[in-house]
Amino acid sequence: MKKIVSFFAAPSQTFDQLNQRAGQYARDLGYNYRWAPMPVFSPEQAIEELKNADAGIIDVEPYGEEIFKEIQGHTSLLVRFGVGFDKVDLPAASRHGIAVARTTAANASGVAEMALTLILAARRGLRPNRIHCIETGVWERSVAHETAGNTVGIVGFGAIGRILARLARGLGCRVLAYDPFPNQECAREMGVELVDLDELFQQSDAISIHVPYCADTHHIVDARRLAQMKPSAVIVNTARGNLIDEDALYDALKARRICGAGLDVFAQEPLPVSSRLLELDNLILSPHFSSQTVESLWNTYKMAIDIADDFFSGRQSPHILNPEYQNFLG
Repeated sequence: MKKIVSFFAAPSQTFDQLNQRAGQYARDLGYNYRWAPMPVFSPEQAIEELKNADAGIIDVEPYGEEIFKEIQGHTSLLVRFGVGFDKVDLPAASRHGIAVARTTAANASGVAEMALTLILAARRGLRPNRIHCIETGVWERSVAHETAGNTVGIVGFGAIGRILARLARGLGCRVLAYDPFPNQECAREMGVELVDLDELFQQSDAISIHVPYCADTHHIVDARRLAQMKPSAVIVNTARGNLIDEDALYDALKARRICGAGLDVFAQEPLPVSSRLLELDNLILSPHFSSQTVESLWNTYKMAIDIADDFFSGRQSPHILNPEYQNFLG
């Protein structure tokens, strides 16, 4: 019986229940499933566990040569619990004949819903009104903005971006989208306008970022982009922290050149308590938990196990990130 070990999440009642459900699902498919949570990541512990497993479900921590050289011949598949894989050294994994996959779109609904939540909260000024009214007891309320009927710009028209587009269209919004490889048919069917980044930043009342992080997208939102935004506009990021230049965002918010922002991800995580971002009253912060819903988490567990089942059953999977791993198998 093939063995699957999962490192994702710290012990809690919710994750105990989810992993019990995942274990039963895996057993029904003929796999031995083990949950080995690591609240503090240890490469040594990961290596020890993976040497006794055929597949591993991993989190956001770095996986590189030092791990792959030790688990070669033991673990043949690693599945990223989520979408981002920027900390996994794919060429090194391939050199050791280890396939790496990700659970694309499994948490898309939860992330899209969170992006909309941040847009609505930022547009309505929930944080400044709380700070200046509720916490002081002086109800000098500021006037905010509605989102319904306005223009929402989506940077990255993939699975998450498309769900957010549907939600925004349900509010009667005009939706603009930018994607380097857009699905034009899908955009037409949804009534989404595909535009370049300049037009998107200039026309949108709310902007949401949903592109992968890589060298080409590092600080895709910089001081120049922020300067293109309307003074009444907001921007939110639920993808990866370094997609936005946090120093430039701080300056724009501090000077009130844009209305507000919402961040669920940061260049450094956890966000240091000394961060200047915490000074801002027009910035909503959350702890990288857009996908932390029971529904999205279960979808991701199930998909990770399904990917492993496809892999060990010899079925082709679109979720493998480095198909060239096969060239290095002995």
